[in-house]
Amino acid sequence: MQIRRCGVLWMEPREVAHFDLGVLLAGNTGVVSAMQWYAHAPQRDAPLPVEAADVALLGSLSPSDWIEAAPLSELHGAERVQSLMQAGLIVGRGEAWTTQRELDERFRQQHWYGLAAQWHANSRWQGLDAAREVVEEGIDTSQGLRTRYGVPPPELIARVDAEQRLALPSPVTEQLDELLDRRSTCRNFDIAATLPKDVFAQMLARVFGKRGDVHAADDFEVLKKTSPSGGALHPTEAYLIVQRVEGVAPGLYHYHAGDHALEPLPSPDDLNAFARLAVAGQHWFSDAPVLVIMAPRFARNFWKYRNHAKTYRTVILDIGHLSQTLYLSATDLGLGAFITAAINEIDIERALGLTGFVDGPLAVCGFGARADAMTTSEFDPNRKVWPRNG
Repeated sequence: MQIRRCGVLWMEPREVAHFDLGVLLAGNTGVVSAMQWYAHAPQRDAPLPVEAADVALLGSLSPSDWIEAAPLSELHGAERVQSLMQAGLIVGRGEAWTTQRELDERFRQQHWYGLAAQWHANSRWQGLDAAREVVEEGIDTSQGLRTRYGVPPPELIARVDAEQRLALPSPVTEQLDELLDRRSTCRNFDIAATLPKDVFAQMLARVFGKRGDVHAADDFEVLKKTSPSGGALHPTEAYLIVQRVEGVAPGLYHYHAGDHALEPLPSPDDLNAFARLAVAGQHWFSDAPVLVIMAPRFARNFWKYRNHAKTYRTVILDIGHLSQTLYLSATDLGLGAFITAAINEIDIERALGLTGFVDGPLAVCGFGARADAMTTSEFDPNRKVWPRNG
């Protein structure tokens, strides 16, 4: 049988510590540290602890050239080689290893840049309640952050002395300026309000819908949307958690940007609980009538920019452009909006039937009517959203 190494692999030497009572009783701190190697492959759910001998073995293998397995097994031991094959770090052409090989081949077909793939895989969360954690750590307030972390970097910097600056004419305030001043993150949604269907549809069309298309070449269509996108490829798909929209049953949907239509998907029994899980416990966001999971199809961009060090950046920028368009559209329609990257990607992927390295979620945004009163603090220094005395 022939074998080769998986497409992308990163070996991490990590210091791990554990408590040893005997060491404590001997007069030391009781904390014992040791170095442990971990193997990271983007198609795996978690890094794998490996031995130094495994590192040497994996480092000797090519990710592209197939070799016979027998000499490697004789040199390193058949049990060690098979263990790494079961983990998917080594892939084989034999029928017994079809699952691992097909997963590796599917990853290779995405044309990821290796370091970006590792970053994406290792930054995904599962089952995390980030809102609770910041409260427990005492960093849920500005004062808490200042106490815990000290003085932050300054809000502004100067590169020359004040007298060297060139003053500019004062800007004329126009409608766009007023709209931009009202743009802010909403943390207080009206949980009793239902979003009108026509407003819901307008939001989707403005932010995610197709505005035009161009026939670039055979089997190559390019879309026009309201936000820019790297290579004009628009890889980001919108998956919706609809909770309170007039005439639309609560549930999970995929928005078809070409037909301006919803595609119903299997939904969890407790939709709001899933929404809260999706945004990592941030209940002030999970109460929105509509949440949008933004999940790029990576191969759409990587098809053009193959194994390119900059491509993942363009995908992230894509999310940023869409979120700003969503904010401005919501503000224009008198709605509140939010975006958060503090999400449980793995839980979302499982609910939507996605594969993280193929079409993984990067952020969740949402919109809906604001509540009449602010119960969760919001950043509104210009007092455009929450006028108050004093």
